[in-house]
Amino acid sequence: MTLTQTGFKDLVIIEPNVLGDSRGYFMEAYNANTLLSLGITANFVQDNQSKSGKGVFRGLHYQNAPRVQSKLIRVLSGVILDVALDLRRSEPTFGKVFTFELSDENKKQLFVPKGFAHGFVVLSEMAEILYKCDEFYHPELEGGVNFFDPELGLSALVNGSHTILSEKDKKLPSLANAVFNF
Repeated sequence: MTLTQTGFKDLVIIEPNVLGDSRGYFMEAYNANTLLSLGITANFVQDNQSKSGKGVFRGLHYQNAPRVQSKLIRVLSGVILDVALDLRRSEPTFGKVFTFELSDENKKQLFVPKGFAHGFVVLSEMAEILYKCDEFYHPELEGGVNFFDPELGLSALVNGSHTILSEKDKKLPSLANAVFNF
């Protein structure tokens, strides 16, 4: 596995070694020791998987302290534009957005550390996403930021009129009104 820095502290792209031949391919998608050697110390305790159609946006979600989550995101099938919003007030990248295309073809993964809101929009006809979390889900601690907050500039990245959000995500506050404690 190789690690690529993103310009955001601890937010990194991970590229597994893929061995391919006429039969297909093999890759080690997760290895705790390898990630540890790359500086990722998260102890993952939960896997989440979703399947969504083109234009579906899920996010931007986070979980507040004392159960803040890090995530390791990968795409099993399809293509997504992954979105990470830095909510760490102590960082110079606070309030800035990082986007990266993840797909079943590039097999890259994104490690999203504690202190980020996370989401993605599906670019292919269908996409299946798997992500590991280092903290269990606690609905009473969840929060989010609205994808259409003009301060984030995300609607310019995708055709906002064709973006499909859940009713819950449509009601998320702007970054200025979001409540987070990390």
